[in-house]
Amino acid sequence: MNMERYDRIIAIDPDVDKSGVAEFNLSSKKMEATTLCFPDLTDYLRHVRQNFAGKGEKVAVIVEAGWMNATNWHTDRVRSIAAAAKTGQNTGRNHETARKIAEMSRHYGLETIEVKPLRKCWKGRDGKITHDELNGMLEASGITPMTGRTNQEMRDAVLLAVFHSGIPVRMNLNESGRRKI
Repeated sequence: MNMERYDRIIAIDPDVDKSGVAEFNLSSKKMEATTLCFPDLTDYLRHVRQNFAGKGEKVAVIVEAGWMNATNWHTDRVRSIAAAAKTGQNTGRNHETARKIAEMSRHYGLETIEVKPLRKCWKGRDGKITHDELNGMLEASGITPMTGRTNQEMRDAVLLAVFHSGIPVRMNLNESGRRKI
């Protein structure tokens, strides 16, 4: 996937309640992120179509597609069958939200790319990225760091935007080669 041909990337980490949305302007290397409920997200996609794509900017909408993972089992020796079923139900709802977001994006005429979730390899709980790790990676990659507070959905959307932008991702490393934030 050659993202160098785009002016702006909109990356979406879908969620039933509020999806993480990152808007990355590749020429200015400015990143903005927020969370939006589904109706507000569809309004935002219409805004992107009218104000960016409709005025000649090349825009790509990246939607995290969890169903592309090879497996999605939610069982182990500790969880009850009911707990595993509830997790499966929630996962299915998130997948359907992602499909509907991609459908609406295409409906507005935006180039939409569904991608597998990124690997969780960060220092945060369950391998999630922390705010400090994210800003360290953005700064090291020459991208304007995030200001204010961020939540996990926002950080995941920012990661999608960066990793699918074609910009080389750099990490601040200490002398031992470990990440330094």
